[in-house]
Amino acid sequence: MNDFEKYLHNYVKLGVRVGVNIQPGQPLVIQAPTEAAEVVRLAAKEAYAAGARHVHVEWNDDELTRIRHEMAPEESFADGPKLRMNYYERLIEQNAAFLSLVSANPDLLSGIDPDRIAKFQKATREAMAKYSEGARKEKFSWSILAVASEVWAKKVFPDAPEDQRVRKLWDAIFQATRADLPDPVAAWKEHIKKLQSRSLYLNAKRYHAIHYQAPGTDLMLELADDHLWVAADSLNEKGTMFVANMPTEEVFTAPKRNGVNGTVRS
Repeated sequence: MNDFEKYLHNYVKLGVRVGVNIQPGQPLVIQAPTEAAEVVRLAAKEAYAAGARHVHVEWNDDELTRIRHEMAPEESFADGPKLRMNYYERLIEQNAAFLSLVSANPDLLSGIDPDRIAKFQKATREAMAKYSEGARKEKFSWSILAVASEVWAKKVFPDAPEDQRVRKLWDAIFQATRADLPDPVAAWKEHIKKLQSRSLYLNAKRYHAIHYQAPGTDLMLELADDHLWVAADSLNEKGTMFVANMPTEEVFTAPKRNGVNGTVRS
């Protein structure tokens, strides 16, 4: 096994064992683009090795997505998401975990009527509201992994030789997610502990506000009296820890809704 194959296996293992933290007897849903078939197969093997009951795969394809935006009648936009939500509801009842493999092409819908895009997004958002709410409230385990693609690699490394772009992007993903370390799972557990310690430190401080100052920036963010700093890990309704975003380096909270004042320059 060469380094690339080893790092890819490590990366998939992280997604399954740390990201969604699949449990014995638990179903896993993998949402993935068609070009990520190799990664999906590796994830399925890892999930079954961890005791998954069944791996459901939901494929998406950029070309078909564009064709639908170009040609489908607008009244049909909500049809697919409604069927998808019915399917998800049954799987959530079975305690399924959801692993999303993403490789977004920012130019995919270039030239499509913005009104059609907005209507499609609105219909999808409304049809999938229950699933989205469940994800926000951490009712079930979910995680997101990035997958390198030709289109994305060209955006990130336009000056690199064409035959090296995808590998360069994969290397960046492996480094960002610690998949290139000797024991990535142990490295992530240590990373989570460090983020947790920082959130505990900030919670103990009970800061009233955060003041950001930089060239062109002078911003005051007031914090609610009962604000809470949280880190990388989450607990689902079953009490199972999962990590929704890989990589993640943040410790975060939310500002007081009427306590944000100042100027930001980016």
